[in-house]
Amino acid sequence: MTKYHYGLADPQEAATLSGKALLQAIIEGRLPQAPISQTMSFWLVEVGDGFAAFEGEPGKQLLNPMGTVHGGWALTLIDSAAGCAGLSLLPAGVGYTTVETKGNFSRPIAPDAGRVRAHAQVVAQGRQIISVEAKVLSQDGRVLAHGSSTLMVLASRPSNS
Repeated sequence: MTKYHYGLADPQEAATLSGKALLQAIIEGRLPQAPISQTMSFWLVEVGDGFAAFEGEPGKQLLNPMGTVHGGWALTLIDSAAGCAGLSLLPAGVGYTTVETKGNFSRPIAPDAGRVRAHAQVVAQGRQIISVEAKVLSQDGRVLAHGSSTLMVLASRPSNS
């Protein structure tokens, strides 16, 4: 497994980068993966124009009382991939926030399922609203969960403080 470092990019540096450049710097390790990535055991691994992908490794720390991975983990993957897909289209200094994320769980995720992949693609981009669809897939390509997010474009990126 690749070793990642976690934290937040310097806000002044981040403000000079387009969303896609910021995300690519995270993938390349020049900037840290977001702290939630460490907590939730998933990582940004790919970015394109209106596209982002995360990979994650479920484990015992993510189990619900029934012994399967909590659905909130898959929903957080959907939200994260969708947000980054939208961010990839934004110019330097412009941010976003999630207005709504919806998820559908197709099959349970076992703690020993191995690495899963979540990918998201922008389906519509307006001046203020970006709509994104996402899927969480097993190693053999089966859909574990799918959903959509609505993002609101902000005049500037929120600061780290």
